[in-house]
Amino acid sequence: MKISTKERIINTAIGLFNQKGFAAVNLHEIAGALDMTRGNLTYHFKDKDSLLKAISDEMWEAIMMQRNKSRQLPSFENLHHEVQLYQQLQKKYSFIFLDSHVIRHPLLKKKFKEMTQQTIQDNKAAIAFAITSKNMKPEPYKGIYHNIAFNTWMIAFYWHSQKIILGKNKENAEAMIWSMLIPHFTKKGIKAFTTYFGKDYLEKLGEPFEDSIENYISF
Repeated sequence: MKISTKERIINTAIGLFNQKGFAAVNLHEIAGALDMTRGNLTYHFKDKDSLLKAISDEMWEAIMMQRNKSRQLPSFENLHHEVQLYQQLQKKYSFIFLDSHVIRHPLLKKKFKEMTQQTIQDNKAAIAFAITSKNMKPEPYKGIYHNIAFNTWMIAFYWHSQKIILGKNKENAEAMIWSMLIPHFTKKGIKAFTTYFGKDYLEKLGEPFEDSIENYISF
């Protein structure tokens, strides 16, 4: 299916922003990559801010579609899918997630704050739903589940950054989050988890931990 000129501009701009950074790319360069005049481009987007708004609107829409599913049923399965969505968006719009200047941009800062606060609330709702369903134990110490809800957001949001620092590895965000949650599951919760994800998934969340101190330091 043929895409519109606006979609072509947005897709090309995203590619250039990801490659060089938002601040380093100007409208003339985007127009050149599209083989069009700068005037033709500004007919659709008068400046970089209007282009950034269109890109961010596209991203918010994808997030809200998944979030609406999570609100209808605040289950860990939907949380799992939302974390996967974050990873996809971080790859597609890496220039946003990797640049603090872009995150603080007036067009994005307020929305990111609202989205973050709502994400943490949604994570808490998923935990509360699991407790109500007897799949998760009541909070053992005050603050534990708030911290897990917060850390779940933080792992998902900054996952692309750690991949750049560490390079390719076998870790994945979902497994990291499940590793925080599973110790608080009831037997019923473990059974529900293995029914949905499979026993193999549970047994391969990460590298086995060697509990011998000699594996980490030498005396």
